[in-house]
This record gives sequence, C-alpha cells and structure tokens, in this order.
Amino acid sequence: LSKITFYEGKNFQGCHYEFDRDCLDFHIDLSHCNSIRVENGVWVIYEQPNFAGNMYVLTHGEYPEYHCWMGQNDRVSSCKSIQLTGGDKYQIQLFEKGDFSGQMHESAEDCPSVMEKFHLPEIHSCKVLDGAWIFYEHPNFRGKQHFLERGEYSKPTEWGAATPLVQSFRHVAE
Repeated sequence: LSKITFYEGKNFQGCHYEFDRDCLDFHIDLSHCNSIRVENGVWVIYEQPNFAGNMYVLTHGEYPEYHCWMGQNDRVSSCKSIQLTGGDKYQIQLFEKGDFSGQMHESAEDCPSVMEKFHLPEIHSCKVLDGAWIFYEHPNFRGKQHFLERGEYSKPTEWGAATPLVQSFRHVAE
C-alpha cells in the first residue's frame, strides 16, 4: 500500500497529513510543506490543486526540506500515487521531430545529458515502451519535471510540456 506524509516544518516537524491514495486538494489543510516522507510507493506531487502546476516525482525515502525534491518553494497542493507496471524493464524511444519522425534514439538507462549522449538539442516526440520515465528540462536531472508512463507522445504538450526542452531523463523505480 502506498503511503506519503506531508509536514509543515522542515525535518518532519509540525502539523502533518498522511495519504494512502490520490488527493486533489489539501492546501487548505496544509498551507505550506517543508518536508515529506514516502513510506511506500511512487508519488507525483503537484504545486497546485487538481494535479496542476509544477510536479515532482518522489520514490521511497525522506525529503527533509523542499530543496531535496527539487521544489522551488514550500507549496504542495495535490498528490497522486503511481502504480508502476512492467517489472524491471525500461525502454524509451526519443525522436528529434514531432509525430515520431526524424532521427530516433533508443535507451534503457538513465541519461544525465541528452546533448552529450544523443547530440539532440530537444526531444519532440517519444514512445515509452517499458517502465515509467521522468524528463527534466536541465542536464543532471535538474529543473522542471515531466512524468511519462507507457504510451506514445507525438508532441511535448502530450507529456505536459510547453516546449520540447528535455536535457536529461531517468526511469522510475520503487
């Protein structure tokens, strides 16, 4: 069973709320969040209610302050539990142009620099063949995140991005 606890203060102090299922809006009960403990499962947390705004993917572990999950502030308003499928297999295809055209690159491992490894300045479409992945807007798994489950994404807006800027990516494991 998935379980996540949000704390008002840093280092798991102060008022806290625990969830074992998705929650569309808890910012009224918890006006700010400075630490999180993920006891089980994989969670996507969002700055805004209704799974909107910046997202952060968190796996089992402790996050004593918002910088630890790469948060830009102490605002978290909704969360979603992710059920990973596909076991230990991970495979993604990246395309230099939209609608799965142009040069295609395939990967089964994390990539800290898309430019270094594939010489791609941007990713315009992709297919997640196995596992779940996180795209990051900067190298070394930094910046805005986008969570991708198994499926086809013919353009960046389909994975929630405004631009095709993807500079690193990694697979999600519990």
